[in-house]
Amino acid sequence: MPESGEESPPNKSEEQSQSKFADFAGKSSMGMSIFNVSNAIMGSGILGLAYAMANTGIILFVILLTFMAILSAYSIHLLLRSADIVGIRAYEGLGNRAFGTTGKVLTASMITLNNIGAMASYLFIVKSELPLIFEAFLGTTSDSREWYLKGEYLVIIVSLTIILPLALMRQLGYLGYTSGFSLTCMVFFLISVIYKKFTIGCPLKNHDPSQASGNMSNSTTEDDVCGAKLVTLNTRTAYTVPILAFAFVCQPVVLPIYTELPMKKRMQTVANISVFAMLVMYLLAAVFGCLTFYGKGKGRALCTHYSAVQDHLILAVRLAVLVDVILTVPVVIFLIRTALLQLLVPNRPFNWVRHSSVAFGLLVLVNTLVIFVPNIKDIFGVIGATSAPSLIFILPGLFYIRIVPVDLEPLKSRTKIQAACFTGLGFLLMVMSISFIIMDWVSAGTQGAGGH
Repeated sequence: MPESGEESPPNKSEEQSQSKFADFAGKSSMGMSIFNVSNAIMGSGILGLAYAMANTGIILFVILLTFMAILSAYSIHLLLRSADIVGIRAYEGLGNRAFGTTGKVLTASMITLNNIGAMASYLFIVKSELPLIFEAFLGTTSDSREWYLKGEYLVIIVSLTIILPLALMRQLGYLGYTSGFSLTCMVFFLISVIYKKFTIGCPLKNHDPSQASGNMSNSTTEDDVCGAKLVTLNTRTAYTVPILAFAFVCQPVVLPIYTELPMKKRMQTVANISVFAMLVMYLLAAVFGCLTFYGKGKGRALCTHYSAVQDHLILAVRLAVLVDVILTVPVVIFLIRTALLQLLVPNRPFNWVRHSSVAFGLLVLVNTLVIFVPNIKDIFGVIGATSAPSLIFILPGLFYIRIVPVDLEPLKSRTKIQAACFTGLGFLLMVMSISFIIMDWVSAGTQGAGGH
C-alpha cells in the first residue's frame, strides 16, 4: 500500500483482529465481488422506487437518484482510502482506529441494527407473499387453513432449509453464485415491469372499479390520473431523499469483499460498476412501474401492485422477487455476524460452532419478531433513519478525517473539507428522516382521534 508507511502500523490487537480476514484474502473473483456488492445494494429497495418517483416526477427523481448513486460511490472511496492507509479490512476496525473502543462499538451497533431491520423486512415479505403465491398456483383461496398456506410456518421453513445453509458459508465470496442468481431474478422482474407497461391499461380503467363505472370526480380528469408528471412537489416529496439514500446502502459489505478480492486496486471499479448497474435497474423499474400505476397504491411494494393482474407471467414475477429477497438474507446475516464477532471476540480464530450459532441465533430472533410482533414498522423506521445515514455518510467521512494523516492531507485540504461536508449531509438526512417519522406518528394519531 503506497501510503501505509506514513501511518503507524496496526497494534497487536488489530493485527489479531484481522487475521481471520487474511484467511480469505484473494479467494474471490471480480465478477463474484460485483454480484455481492450489487445484491447488497439492491435488496428490496427497488420495489418502492416507483412510489418515490410518483412523488417527485420523472425529472426530479432522475436527478436525485443519480446524485445519491454518486454519493454512494464517493462514500465507498472514503472507506477504501481509509482502509488502505492503516491496512484494516473491517468497518468496525476502522471505527476502532478512528475513535477507539467507542468508535468500534458504535460502528458494529449501526451495522447490526441496520441489517437486522433489513433482514426483518425481507422475512416479512416472505411471510406475506409466499402464501399468496401458493394460493395462486394451487388455485385455493385465503379461507383455506392448510398449514402450507400459513405465512408463519412458511417463513420458518424457508429460513431453515434455504437461508441457514447459505448463511453457514465460511467465505462471503461463495455467495456470489446465489447473488448472481438473485440479480438474474430481478432482471427478469425488470423486463416484466417494462413489458407490462405496454399491456396493462391505465389504473383508472383497469384497476379501480368505481372509476371504471364512470364515477370519476369532477375535479379529477383522466389526464390527472394517467398522465406522467415530469416534476411533482407535494407533502411526501421530501420523503424521497432518505428513501433514495437508503436504496444504496452497501458500505458494510465493501471491506469484507475488498479483503477477498485478489487485485485490491480494482475494488473501486467493482463498487462503481455495481452502483452504476443498480442505478440503471432502479431507474428503469421506477420509470416503467410509475408509468404503469401512476403512483397508486399508498406506497406498497411495486410487486404487490400486480396482484390485480393474475396471469402466469405475473406469478413468475412475484416468485422471482421472493427468490431475490430470500437469497439476499444470507449476505445480510454475514454482515451482522462479522460485526458481532468483531465486537465480542475480535481476537479469536475462526470457529465453526461460533460461526453457526450466531447465524442460527439471528434467524431465531428475527423470525420471532416477524411472527409474533404485529407491527414493528415504526421501530425499524427509526433504526433505518439513524443507522443508514451513519453507515453511508457520517462514519465514512469521520473515519477519513481522523485516519488520513495530516502530513498527507491537512485538515484544511480540499479532500478533508469534502469529507466534512459529506458527514454534515449525513446528519441532515438523519434529522430529516426522524422528523418525517415523527410527523407520520402525529398525523396518524390525529386521524385516529378524529375517527377518519
